[in-house]
Amino acid sequence: MAAIANLTIDQGTTFTSDVTVKDANGNPFDLTGYTALARMAKGYSSTRTRTIITCTVAADATSGVITMALTADQTSQLEEGRYVYDLEILQTSSSTITRVIEGVVTVRPQVSI
Repeated sequence: MAAIANLTIDQGTTFTSDVTVKDANGNPFDLTGYTALARMAKGYSSTRTRTIITCTVAADATSGVITMALTADQTSQLEEGRYVYDLEILQTSSSTITRVIEGVVTVRPQVSI
């Protein structure tokens, strides 16, 4: 079962969030041979306002760290409000996909010019 963590993104700013994936014993999960994918949308089955969140596995994959990121341009394109997101890892050798974290994203508006 995936962990749950809620996030806040400010429109028009660079967003990054590090996630540390842990094994059943609470130790960092070795992400060697894995890729990560995160998505966010206005609702689980919504076809509008879907966004791919850039994910990068740390250079030291044994640390279990994945960085999720959006550029300032990407966040400025988001409507304010509530979204849902999830982060999944893919073991490339077996094509096994595991959801590691999910939750709600609140996008806070920026002042319009």
